[in-house]
Amino acid sequence: MQVFKFGGASVKSADNIKNVVSIIEKYKNSALLVVVSAIGKTTDKLARITEGFVKQNADYFGMLDSLKQEHFQILKELFPDENHPVFDDIANTFVEIEWILEDEPQDDYDYLFDQIVSIGELLSTKIIAAYAQFMGVQAKWVDARDYILTDNNYREANVDWAKTEDKIRKELPSILDDYIIVTQGYIGSTSENFTTTLGREGSDYSAAIFAASLHAENITIWKDVPGVLNADPKWFDKTELIPELSYTDAIELTYYGATVIHPKTIKPLQNKKITLNVRSFVDPEAPGTQIKTTNQMLPVPSFIFKVNQVFINIQPRDFSFIVEDNLSHIFNSFHKHRIKINMMHNSAISFSVAVDDTGENVWALLEQLEQRYKVSVATGLELITIRYYNQETIDRVLVNKEIIRELKDSYTCQMLVKNKDE
Repeated sequence: MQVFKFGGASVKSADNIKNVVSIIEKYKNSALLVVVSAIGKTTDKLARITEGFVKQNADYFGMLDSLKQEHFQILKELFPDENHPVFDDIANTFVEIEWILEDEPQDDYDYLFDQIVSIGELLSTKIIAAYAQFMGVQAKWVDARDYILTDNNYREANVDWAKTEDKIRKELPSILDDYIIVTQGYIGSTSENFTTTLGREGSDYSAAIFAASLHAENITIWKDVPGVLNADPKWFDKTELIPELSYTDAIELTYYGATVIHPKTIKPLQNKKITLNVRSFVDPEAPGTQIKTTNQMLPVPSFIFKVNQVFINIQPRDFSFIVEDNLSHIFNSFHKHRIKINMMHNSAISFSVAVDDTGENVWALLEQLEQRYKVSVATGLELITIRYYNQETIDRVLVNKEIIRELKDSYTCQMLVKNKDE
């Protein structure tokens, strides 16, 4: 059997949804499970609704109504008969958010975030399952929350793999005998049946969970790019498709910030030796990229750019050594504020990192660190990572750039830089 995953861009409009269903239709005689993200920018919009609701500083009902109209416009373009049951189904799904918004916010922000934002995936999958059925595909909508079981670490829940695998293996194969399953990425549930999310871009991870649990032959992530490229087209006019790469290189690229695949996706597939295909929903016949067990090294250097970086340098106030108790406290502080480190370097008397500028939580972290350490900060920086670098590739990305910090090993070079004219 196979697992397909379609992201928000692939289902952002009625025409895109028609394209996705046309791809699914080609596999209607195969055992296939389809994981789908929320439509377009729905997740971001629901996150803003949640923030406005919690802070009571926005017209969150108006924002929700606008999002609702967007979804119903798509429905009208897909289904000529507005009496189709999917219209009521989608309306009732939006009511779940309205119920939350009608009361004063009392629950923890992360909990509320998951209850509201998760609705995006329920909406998209109900629409796609209904349209697939309308087009004659034997499709069945399945609630991923019944199968991906997690702890209650809201917004980045940890999967209970033993319970999840057991539930999936016991119940889904018999459904796959008769139907193509359409289910959600990104979401799961606690033992108390509260909805959780798996972290941003967690839909890829969801697909990997289903694939690993079902011992799938392969998994295909459908993107708006031809496959894994050696650089983001936003930064390079000319990029090269990487037709094949190893799990190890894929893990390294995602660790350093490549956005084509979610970092947590690769490991479950590597453990089960399941091939991961990255293909284009724009050109479904193109071969794309295969990620699998191979000794093949990357054929070209790969470039990863992360902008809006904050450089934080931490020193003990008494200029004592940065030792284990200090490092433990520092790492716990980063974890508490949900800040992931993109680059780090330590010496005897200092510890420095580069992190994404995610706003308030970064400044809350700095405030906490300054109570114990001497902290200096630089903002507006860029982090450049080159996998399989040489001097030519380094020179290529340093035009008009000044290096703030540089780290190298045998295969990877990381440079935190700023523009020379700043």
